[in-house]
Amino acid sequence: MPSEPQLKPGVHADAESGRPAVIEHESQRVLTYGELEDRSRRLAGLWRARGLKPGDHVAVLLDNQATYFEVGWAAQRSGLYLTPVNWHLGAEEAAYVIADCEARAIVSTARFAPVLDELGEVIDDVSTRLIVDGHVTGWEDFTTTVAAAEPIGTKDELEGSWMFYSSGTTGRPKGIKPPPRDVPFGTGGPLEAMVTAMYGFRAGITYLSPAPLYHAAPLAWSMAVHRLGGTVVVLERFDAQATLHAIEQHGVTHAQFVPTHFVRMLKLEDATRRRADLSSLELVVHAAAPCPPDVKDAMLDWLGPIVHEYYSASEGAGFCAIGPDEWRDHRGSVGRSLLGAVHVLGANGDEVPVGETGQLWFEGGATFEYHGDPAKTAEVFDRRGWATMGDIGYVDTDGYVYLTDRVSHTVISGGVNIYPRETEDVLVVHPEVVDVAVIGVPDAEMGERLLAVVQPTADAEPGHALAEALRAHCRDHLASYKCPREIEFVAELPRLPTGKIRKSELRARYGTWSGQADVIADR
Repeated sequence: MPSEPQLKPGVHADAESGRPAVIEHESQRVLTYGELEDRSRRLAGLWRARGLKPGDHVAVLLDNQATYFEVGWAAQRSGLYLTPVNWHLGAEEAAYVIADCEARAIVSTARFAPVLDELGEVIDDVSTRLIVDGHVTGWEDFTTTVAAAEPIGTKDELEGSWMFYSSGTTGRPKGIKPPPRDVPFGTGGPLEAMVTAMYGFRAGITYLSPAPLYHAAPLAWSMAVHRLGGTVVVLERFDAQATLHAIEQHGVTHAQFVPTHFVRMLKLEDATRRRADLSSLELVVHAAAPCPPDVKDAMLDWLGPIVHEYYSASEGAGFCAIGPDEWRDHRGSVGRSLLGAVHVLGANGDEVPVGETGQLWFEGGATFEYHGDPAKTAEVFDRRGWATMGDIGYVDTDGYVYLTDRVSHTVISGGVNIYPRETEDVLVVHPEVVDVAVIGVPDAEMGERLLAVVQPTADAEPGHALAEALRAHCRDHLASYKCPREIEFVAELPRLPTGKIRKSELRARYGTWSGQADVIADR
């Protein structure tokens, strides 16, 4: 008779119920394994009693808090699809995701009452609406309702899955639906095997998750930690100095960041970084957006050879990884493919020679579909079954992949392709720049020209002199045609906490750009 699957939090709750499963750094609230097991089983039982069956969908609209994992594990053990909703979205955008995923239950917090009150008829068909941390008319109290529910029976438990939505940086978010799983709860999946073998995840580690849990990697990797018996430390919101404090206070051993986090930590005063005791760190991994090579160099110099990188997407079409020593030998690479062959295709769909730039396609990745959008699904697969994540890049003679930019971000000026990421990587390391995005704006002569939208540091003086300094800095490192013709200074960029810029928003804002001031401009 086969043994019961063991990759689940209940195994660790049985062994040591008081072990911390989640620590909220700011509030210092602790959720133990015993509490996580009891509450997630009761929530799963509540959903089952109210008619939700495996394959149904539930949505969660919460900020970074321990309750997120109670909801996540309730769905995971019920055979349900869980859709995290980005809490930065407005009511119309959130309503679209909730309706599109066909949620039959939703959990949210009274802190988002202004959005919840505007969801309107979208939630009329959501039979179970639970509210955390307060009261909202038409919603049941999460704590009392769950506490009164009967736990789901262990024989009724099946592995569920996620249906994450793309970040929507180039349009409407798309629901990424993996095939259903018909396996016993506790079976786990390839993620647990990967983080164990590649990154040393194991029982007893302390994992820092500073990014929003509504994104794929923060939630999925944190739950992998729970399957293995570690502790997850959650930052309610990313703050560079708080991150260093959390590592020191909780003895963090493993952490995952995005390049924007790196940039902001590196811009802390040297004395602040030197004072932080980061000796507990065994491994740092980063992903989600390309990392400027100078930023990666600085992180390796600071933390030592513990900084790893991977390249993937919620779709799971491909997966590349690179360690710190490899990266020094292949500076700027995101690694070699661990799932299957990488193919670089030109505009005609044929493979280009090694070292030449084209669109990246992956052979042998995960299967998925965009929920309710067969046309969009068809766009990312070719006739051979290869899939693309929409990135441009090349592969060197050793098989290492380098990202140049996104297909949708390419600027064509005077018939020449310009990849804005190259310009952004140069500008972001300037000492008077906090953040930057480069886009193409209409040009009567060239078709498009480069506009850099820059968030300066608090002590910088935005204006003509700084714009000229930034252009000169750019010309010192790049060909002149890759340097922005114009620079717009703004208070803040529409960058998601995952590090991705909502360039669709910038293109809409500057689509008829005339060079005139919008927030603070170079005149």
